[in-house]
Amino acid sequence: MIALPRLSTVMLAAITALVAVLLYSPLFVPIVSSFFITAHGDVDWASPTLSTYETLAGNQEILAALRATLLVGVCTVILSVTGGTLLALYYHGRRAGRSALQFIIFLPFLMPPIISGLALLIFFREVGLERSLVTVVIGHTVFVLAIVYRTVLTRLQSMSPTLVEASYDLGATRWQTFWRVILPNLSSAMIGGAILAFALSFDETMITILVTGTRSTLPVRLWAMMRLGFSPDINALVALILLFTILLCVVAARFLIPRQVATQRS
Repeated sequence: MIALPRLSTVMLAAITALVAVLLYSPLFVPIVSSFFITAHGDVDWASPTLSTYETLAGNQEILAALRATLLVGVCTVILSVTGGTLLALYYHGRRAGRSALQFIIFLPFLMPPIISGLALLIFFREVGLERSLVTVVIGHTVFVLAIVYRTVLTRLQSMSPTLVEASYDLGATRWQTFWRVILPNLSSAMIGGAILAFALSFDETMITILVTGTRSTLPVRLWAMMRLGFSPDINALVALILLFTILLCVVAARFLIPRQVATQRS
């Protein structure tokens, strides 16, 4: 009777480890292979090198795409966090039109990216807005707005209403209550939404392809390189993107989650 729980625990751990290997081992293949010489699709495991990264660092097209990606990501974060927070506050205020509001916010995120991209492309053409990084920022903001909105709204709904009531009882105005009570309690959710928004914007490809102009982002540049065949540069670029994504996860786990727990306990 005592051995059964131990056996089930071992089996569960083994299944979990197997699933983890099957899911994550393909992600590390390009990272490892990027440090070895690749010729005609074959990796020479006996010849480690950093020449691929040195070549990538001198590629001006890649660097320009990286700068465009970071610029689009930062602008998307600013717009989506500001808009998502304001929309969450509006929804939480129990005003009219909340169902329609949520439908409008979540529709672009739930639709296939190619449909959202085509809809944005048609819209930009009808209003006479030329495709550029501005249209890319608008497209990314529309896409990630639902994530930021939901993250902030969840935190707002879990916040105790007695905090706001106590602030009013102490003579604080609405602006003072928002600035000193509500906003500090929403900061962890806003940071979490910002990290998710930046990660999604950094990785977005389909919408970007449809609404971008002459300047391309890093995922679009990577997609264009893959159309010509796999090369060592692609392995190195994929490795850098994966490592950057892992870094975002570490930052979220190391700083964001403890802040959320501390805020909820307070």
